[in-house]
Amino acid sequence: MQAVEVKRFLESQLPGVQVEVEGEGCNFQLNIIADELAALSPVKRQQQIYAHLNPWIADGSIHAVTMKFFSRADWAARS
Repeated sequence: MQAVEVKRFLESQLPGVQVEVEGEGCNFQLNIIADELAALSPVKRQQQIYAHLNPWIADGSIHAVTMKFFSRADWAARS
């Protein structure tokens, strides 16, 4: 599995959410930029993402995922 596949998939499932993905094979680091997700509790944010990734996790296409969440302002301030 490639990072670009994960990015395209999540962005298609979560309109208005920007996803930056690093990694390849079955291990990925996700930077998720969305004001609506950044406002949720850490558990709720992860649940939103895992709900979409679970089929790939279950079939072994994805083995490990780490996530960081950013508001749009926080992401822009990083640059």
